[in-house]
Amino acid sequence: MPRSILALIGWFVTLLPVFALGEAEPAGSGPVQVTVIPVREEVGRPLHYIIRRGLKEAIDREADVVVLDMNTPGGALDVTFDIMEALERFPGLTLTFVNDEALSAGAFISATTEEIWFAPSGVIGAAAPVLATGGDLDETMQQKIVSYLRARVRATSEGRGYRGEVISAMIDSDFELKIGDRVLKEKGELLSLTATEAAETFGDPPKALLAAGIAADVAGLLDSKFGAGGYEVVTLEVTWSERLAVFLSAIAPLMLGAGLLALYLEFKTPGFGVFGITGAALLAIVFLGNYVAGLSGHEPLLLFFVGVLLVLAELLFFPGVIVVALTGLVFMLGSLVWSMADLWPNEPVTFSTDIFLQPILNVLFGVLIAMVGAVALFRFLPRSWIWNRMVLTAAVGGDASMAGVSAASEVVSAGTHGFAVTALRPSGEVEIDGRRYQASLAVGTAEPGDPIVVAETREFGLRVEKLNNP
Repeated sequence: MPRSILALIGWFVTLLPVFALGEAEPAGSGPVQVTVIPVREEVGRPLHYIIRRGLKEAIDREADVVVLDMNTPGGALDVTFDIMEALERFPGLTLTFVNDEALSAGAFISATTEEIWFAPSGVIGAAAPVLATGGDLDETMQQKIVSYLRARVRATSEGRGYRGEVISAMIDSDFELKIGDRVLKEKGELLSLTATEAAETFGDPPKALLAAGIAADVAGLLDSKFGAGGYEVVTLEVTWSERLAVFLSAIAPLMLGAGLLALYLEFKTPGFGVFGITGAALLAIVFLGNYVAGLSGHEPLLLFFVGVLLVLAELLFFPGVIVVALTGLVFMLGSLVWSMADLWPNEPVTFSTDIFLQPILNVLFGVLIAMVGAVALFRFLPRSWIWNRMVLTAAVGGDASMAGVSAASEVVSAGTHGFAVTALRPSGEVEIDGRRYQASLAVGTAEPGDPIVVAETREFGLRVEKLNNP
């Protein structure tokens, strides 16, 4: 065989390992891609949304590593499980940097990641389950939950040194942590560890108790693990809706108290008005506040909703002002244009005719159709039987235009006669001497036009009784 062919074969055989290595580790050709997710709040639904979004973005950009930059006092157990499951779906390496606290639920979340690193002042532990109020669970429930938590920890900590035993000692006060002849935690207390204690080694070969290492900050952690300049970092930016959700969660007790107070005032006030709407709105915010974190990307819908609220406010509380309803209408139309524009996420918005011309024409055409329809209705509807059913004078047998709604605090003498303007079931409006008042029936119900007599005057309205029709 010619020497040239033998040389070519030798050259090819020499390069085979290089080709094989290149196929097996394509990621080694460039810097490690790292996504840092800040964990800075109590463990609740808003934090779940933040971590979940961060993991999805890390997967989209094909990140190799996710670091939880953690400083949390703990929080809700059900949300903790959701976060743990979300972390398990990330295909790359997950790390926790305890900076400076990973207490209670924070310890569970840390145990789910492959490695736990510490700042010099980091502390982890005290993970026993408690009630949402901070009180202790009853003994039977405590045993059930602790047993389940220890099983979850064993499942996530298998093959990771002493981690399963250490986290169990943080959960269960009756668990004794003993390595060799040394007792690290006796029964009757919960384990908490400083960074130095977590990094202490035991056994042969020596293994760290819990810490993979100690670093001054996230950059120091990454330098130690991947080498200076061997990685690229993207830190997750918390969105406006996530910040709002955290804020609403913090003031939830205040809103709850104000909402219940408003509903109490509504109960003491005849009819349904501003107190009822305010109370219902505050309680709805408390109920839905945790889910506000998931609203990023739905800004057109939110703008439309704000516009609807402004129009309703005009109709209910500020009739005749026009500015409130006009602003609401502009918001609604603007949100429609926004929703129809071909905008891409994470790209700057350019106000060009290519993007916004067609949505604006669509909205203007819709407004034109609405105006033509309104003119037609006002032209022909007053001549129909429907209009007669809608007009208030047909129900009360009087001139509705002369009746302005009077303040509930005005005094009307007991024994004064009038009639119901709206249905009283048991609250509504009555008309007395050409003026309207909020009123409620002492007993039964009344229909529009039924005669009534004032039984008692109150701070927020009148208490009336229905008279039999003559």
